[in-house]
Amino acid sequence: MCCAETSDRREEGPEGILGGGGSAPGTSSAVLHRDNPLAATAALGALAAAAFAYVTTESLPVGLLQPISHGLHSSLVATGRLVTVYAAINVVLSAPLAHLTRGLPRKATMCALMAALVLTSLAASAAPGYGWLMVVRVVTALGQAVFWALVIPTAASLFPEGMTGRAVGWVLGGASLAVVLGVPAGTWLGQLAGWRAAFIGVAVLAGAVAVPIALALPTYHPAETHAGTGSAPDRRRYRLAMATTALSIGGFFCMYTYVSPFLTKVAGLALHDVPAVLLITGGATVGGVFAGSVVSRRRPDIAPLIPVAVMAPSLIALYFTGRVLPAAIAFTATACISLGAYDVSNQNRVLEVAPASTDVASAWASASFNMGIAGGSLAGGLVLHGYGPRPTALLGGLVALVALLVAGAAVRRPRRAAVL
Repeated sequence: MCCAETSDRREEGPEGILGGGGSAPGTSSAVLHRDNPLAATAALGALAAAAFAYVTTESLPVGLLQPISHGLHSSLVATGRLVTVYAAINVVLSAPLAHLTRGLPRKATMCALMAALVLTSLAASAAPGYGWLMVVRVVTALGQAVFWALVIPTAASLFPEGMTGRAVGWVLGGASLAVVLGVPAGTWLGQLAGWRAAFIGVAVLAGAVAVPIALALPTYHPAETHAGTGSAPDRRRYRLAMATTALSIGGFFCMYTYVSPFLTKVAGLALHDVPAVLLITGGATVGGVFAGSVVSRRRPDIAPLIPVAVMAPSLIALYFTGRVLPAAIAFTATACISLGAYDVSNQNRVLEVAPASTDVASAWASASFNMGIAGGSLAGGLVLHGYGPRPTALLGGLVALVALLVAGAAVRRPRRAAVL
């Protein structure tokens, strides 16, 4: 018999990933948690802390825009490009770098990435001018592009298949905490002791994180475990997942990039109260990550669909009720919950349907996420310039509705071909 569902196959086994000699995915018993649960938990905590460090350094110029601009005698627009270029590198180079590095020893590579973060953070703190700092940011972004391609499969490979959703949730929780705690802490340190001190703080953090990674991370490669390739490879569902990510994240950041003017000019929030509200929404994102990990375990079939189904109406409701401050805060927080929940459920979906190496699949997931950030910010900025902050929520909600349709198509299975 022959049917269409057999057309999606693994394109390469671990021999292609490792350059020969690997075990077939799922056949190796080398899953750290089976032999040493404490070491697996320590390694997972270290990977979550590494994600915290990388996301903190990625977003640090946002909170230190004016001090960096003043210190390096650059314009605010030019200083803002330190973030824009960083994101663009992750969009363009995540997948190629993942392809080039997928056969490297995982433990050594993760240690090297943390060492690189230490060095680039120290180099940023010593920047004599804007050009130096931009070059350092480019190098740091290259390291982060590799990091996000590797960290999710690495975390998943520490635990048996039934626990991978929880492992992914902890790593993404660390990344979300960087927005809630890391960036504000770096901003506070930069205001207190100068912006260079904030980068030194990141270097110290990265150096501290490198120690448990070196001690606890196992030497086996994720390709030797169930995390090496998708557990149910499906090219169609994978492509739909990437499209859903770009659209849903684009819709969210169409509004959230300009959440401060929305809250102050539409909802009437006092400017000095914006940080407190952002702390609430950041906490909501963290909560969404852990809610998403629970849903991914219990209903993996529809886990990525649910957050988008919450995000779209929340953004549209924000447009209609945005002039009422409590409603504006509530719907913004709800959208942030859906963002966190979607991120973790989508990463788990990638580990399931990746048509080949999960490293490369995770890299494309990171690229599509950053594409959504860049596209949403650009579209929202155009709307803001022409019509003010309120319509950014409406446009974001409409884009998220399109994402919901795409996500629904990923849940529906294609018709099987007639049996011959």
